[in-house]
Amino acid sequence: MRQDMTESVLPTGRALLPRRSPPAPRAAVLVLHGGQEASERRTRPWQLAALRMDPFVRAVSAALPRQDVLIAQVRYRLRGWNGERADPVRDIHRALDELALRAGPLPTVLLGHSMGGRAALRAAGHSQVHGVVALAPWWPRDEPVEQVAGRHLVALHGEDDRVTLPAASAECVRRASGLAARAGMAVVGGGDHPMLRRSRFWHRTAAAVVAHLLDPESTPDPLPRECYGTGDFPVL
Repeated sequence: MRQDMTESVLPTGRALLPRRSPPAPRAAVLVLHGGQEASERRTRPWQLAALRMDPFVRAVSAALPRQDVLIAQVRYRLRGWNGERADPVRDIHRALDELALRAGPLPTVLLGHSMGGRAALRAAGHSQVHGVVALAPWWPRDEPVEQVAGRHLVALHGEDDRVTLPAASAECVRRASGLAARAGMAVVGGGDHPMLRRSRFWHRTAAAVVAHLLDPESTPDPLPRECYGTGDFPVL
C-alpha cells in the first residue's frame, strides 16, 4: 500500500536530461549519480551527488570530439534505492525509453557512481545498453550479474574507499567475467569514495573508457590488459 501511495505522488517529468544533443546521434551516454540506501525524499539538481557528476559529463564530452554522441543525465524521482523497489533502475528504464523516442534505439553506455553504479548494473539487460562503467559502485555481495551477458562492464574503485569496498566490486566483476562480452576493473591508488582525491585521473580515465567502449577501433583502451583478468586487479 505504501509503495502505491509513493508512486502516486512521484514527479512525472522527464527522466532524461540531455547535456549534449547532436541532430543525428549514433550512440548515447547516460550519467547516473549516487544516492542513499533508503530515502523517500525527492532529488534536486543542486544536491552534491548530482553536482559530483558534472565534471564527468564535461570529460566525456571532451573525449568524444566527433559530436555525434548524445550525452545526458538521468533524473531520479527519489534519492533512495529503497529495497526491492530499486527506484533508480526504473528511472533509468524511463530515460532509455525517452531516449528511444527522441533518437531511436542507440547503443548506450551507462556511467554511474555509487548507487548509480548499482543501478547501471541492474539496468544492463536493457536492449539499448552496450556497456556499463561503474565508479566506486555499491555492489552488495549477492548483486545479480546475469543481465550483463553480452555487455561490457568496467569498474573503477578507489583504493581507500570506506563507503563502498573495492573488494566487493572485484568479486562482482569476477562473477560477471564469464558472462559479459568483457569485464574488468582497476583500483585507483589513493582514491576515495567521493572521487576527490586524484579527481583528474577519475575524470580522464572514466571518459577514456567510455570513449573506447563506443569506438574501440579509433580509441585505445586506457586500462592495461591486467585489468581484464580474474586475479588481483591492478592499482593505477
